[in-house]
Amino acid sequence: NKEKENENLEFRAFLKCHADEKELDEQFKNLHDELFSNYDCSRCRNCCKMYHGSIPSEDLEKDAKFLGLTKEQLVEKYLIKNEVKDTYETKNKPCDFLQEDGDCKLDSTDGKFKKYPYADQPDRLQSLYSVLNAVEVCPVAFEIYAR
Repeated sequence: NKEKENENLEFRAFLKCHADEKELDEQFKNLHDELFSNYDCSRCRNCCKMYHGSIPSEDLEKDAKFLGLTKEQLVEKYLIKNEVKDTYETKNKPCDFLQEDGDCKLDSTDGKFKKYPYADQPDRLQSLYSVLNAVEVCPVAFEIYAR
């Protein structure tokens, strides 16, 4: 709701002006590790439903092989090139690799999609808008931000 959105933006502004960057990164990482240690993402998968999946160019060959496709078949069937980021994104939302049971067709290759919502990554102070976007999608990101 709009009230909660404004509250989140106000808190973001407060953090931008008052938070110690190193301490904030450490707090986010600790909460990320704690909350995700017992959370089964397949119960939710909002991120897979609301965003396009993204595959780095260097992973295409391995992912295609895992799916029993050639690199060209993988791209033609599922992906669109993002020239700016040198990645490929799924053509559809929900993500084309999301299965009905909540599992991902590709997650077992290297866990590349387990990084979302990136709360354990450095420089969170510089990317608080992306954190706010994740709060709207991911219940764990919401809990991290609330704490």
